[in-house]
Formats: sequence, C-alpha cells, structure tokens
Amino acid sequence: METTQNITTEEMPKKKNYTFVIILALLVIVGGTWGYNKYNHGQHHEETDDAQIDSDISPVIPRISGYVTEIRVKDNQSVKKGDTLIVLDNRDQIIKLEQARAGLAGSEGNLTAANATTSASAASGITYQANVSVVAAQIEEAKVNVWRANQDFARYENLIKDHSITQQEFEQAQATKQKAERQLAVLEAQKNAAQRQAKAASSQTQATSRQTNIANANIKVRQAEIANAELTLSYTVITAPTDGRVSKVNAQVGQYLQAGQSLFSIISTHKPWVVANFKETQLTRMKLGQRVIVHVDAYPEHEFVGKVASFSPATGARFALLPPDNASGNFVKVVQRLPVRIEFEESKGEFISELRPGMNVFVDVELD
Repeated sequence: METTQNITTEEMPKKKNYTFVIILALLVIVGGTWGYNKYNHGQHHEETDDAQIDSDISPVIPRISGYVTEIRVKDNQSVKKGDTLIVLDNRDQIIKLEQARAGLAGSEGNLTAANATTSASAASGITYQANVSVVAAQIEEAKVNVWRANQDFARYENLIKDHSITQQEFEQAQATKQKAERQLAVLEAQKNAAQRQAKAASSQTQATSRQTNIANANIKVRQAEIANAELTLSYTVITAPTDGRVSKVNAQVGQYLQAGQSLFSIISTHKPWVVANFKETQLTRMKLGQRVIVHVDAYPEHEFVGKVASFSPATGARFALLPPDNASGNFVKVVQRLPVRIEFEESKGEFISELRPGMNVFVDVELD
C-alpha cells in the first residue's frame, strides 16, 4: 500500500512558477519604455538642475554723510519706488541753503546798484556831450567876434595915425579885440574840459557796465549754490530707487552714516528671471527664443513657462575672482558651464511675484 502511494506521488507533474517570469517581463517592458522615452526626450530637450532664480537687486546708499534721525522701513518690508526709507539730520543743509539764498540777495543788490551807477554815468555822459556841443557853438560865435574886433582894431589903428579918432576910441577898440580873443580862449578851454569830462563819463559807463556783468555772473554763481544746497538737502531723505522688498536693514537711529556706505538692498519682485548653467556640450542646438519649462523647488506643482533670452559671453569660470590658468601646472580637462538667461513668459502669474533670487529650479529647454 505504501509502495503504491509513493509511485503515485512521484508520477504526478510538478507545477511551474510563472510569477518570476511575469515580474521580469514587466520590468523589461517598463525599463525599455522608460529608456526609450528618456532617449527620445533627450534628443529634443536639454535639462539642468544647476539653475537659480535671479532678479534686480538695488543697493540703498546715502549720497551724503549724516546722523540717522528716522528709519521708516523694517526687514523684508515691501516698498514702492520713491517711498521714504531713512531720514538724516538736515540742520546743516538747511543752514547752508539759507546762506546761499542770502548770498543771492546780496548779489541781486549789487546788480541793482551797478545798474543805477551805469544809468547815472550814461546820463552824465549825455550831459557832457551836450555841453561840448553848446561850447562848440559858443566858440564859433566867439571866432566871429574876434574877427570883427580885429577888423575894427585894424581900421582904428589906421585912423589913429591920421589923428582922425581920439586915443580913447583907439584904446576901446584895442580892449574889445583883446576881450574877444580872451573869450575865445576861455571857450576853447571849456570845450577841452567838457570833452575830457565826456570821455571820463564814457569810461565810467564802461566800467560800471563791466560791474553789471560781474554782478550777473555772481547771481548765476549764487543760484548754482542754491541749487546745490537744495539738492544736498534732498539727499537727507533716502528713498526707494525701485519697487521691491527690503533686505535686512543695517542702520539704527543715531548712527552716523558715511557717504557711499551700503546700508541694505531692495530686491525687485517685478520681473525675475532664471540663470541656468548648462554644460558646454549642451549648447550645440540651443538657440534664442526656444521654449523652456521651469520647475521651482518651492512650488513643485506649478509649471512655469519661459524662453531662452540670452547666452553669457563667457563661462562662469572666467568671471571668478581667480580664474583658472590652464597654462600652469598639469592640465585636466573639465567640462565648463555657460550661464543662460531664461525669462518668464507669464507676466502676471500669481507665483511670479513670490519667486525669490537664489531659489533652486529645474529647467527643460525644448530644442527645435
């Protein structure tokens, strides 16, 4: 009985196990499909995870030195262009502005005085010229009188020889002749004096005219000083150069700030972009304007769309503080990376304004 049972058990066919074969086949199919898709994707795409968000970063720098009297922003605060950030003590600047205005008032007074002096000198010159004309007319009349007196004296001189006239009449004619000659000499002297006075008045007018030009130049200088003082006064109020978010504020009330000292930065949130560092071997088929899919680590479920905007003129290593010199030492070839700028096409996406410089992203460039 036992012998029969053993023979029956041995003769029964063994069941085959197909589970391993099925799993292996599935793995081969899935792996092959993934590999094919990966290969096909690689033929039409270039990818890299060596990419970060970038944006405009504007430094806030005082243009003048001074003590901080007020700070109107806090760390990470959103600001608009023109918003007041920091106020400096402006008392020194106000005093300088008042001094410049007082200097302008003094220069304007000098100009008024110079104009009055010029007008007076011009009027005097006109008066002296009129005097010269009057004296010249009198001289012509005096010359006629001298000629007449000389004629009379000549006749009386002949008559006195014949005793036709008295000695008194002759002396009277002689006196009239001498008087006419002296009158002519006096008038000529007056004419010379009037001409000298007219010339002096003309010179005075020219001198005062130069004083007027100097006064006008001084006014322009004072006006420039006022403009400079007003500009310096405006620098006591430090405003935001652009829209964005404030970084850590490195300033305290009462702190003395030096001109040109960097205080903090304003990071623009208006239009960020991506800087992707592709290997040089990936650039063969990349062109400007190609469509790019961007995945931001901070928002993994959101797909951003962009385009290739520009290529860096040199590799990142060339811009390093100490760029490598392949001519020194042993050379080891290293694949270089070139920064590529990618701009977002979504101008008003809700996530665009939330992107921050330095965030890691993954980019996928669709090749033509």
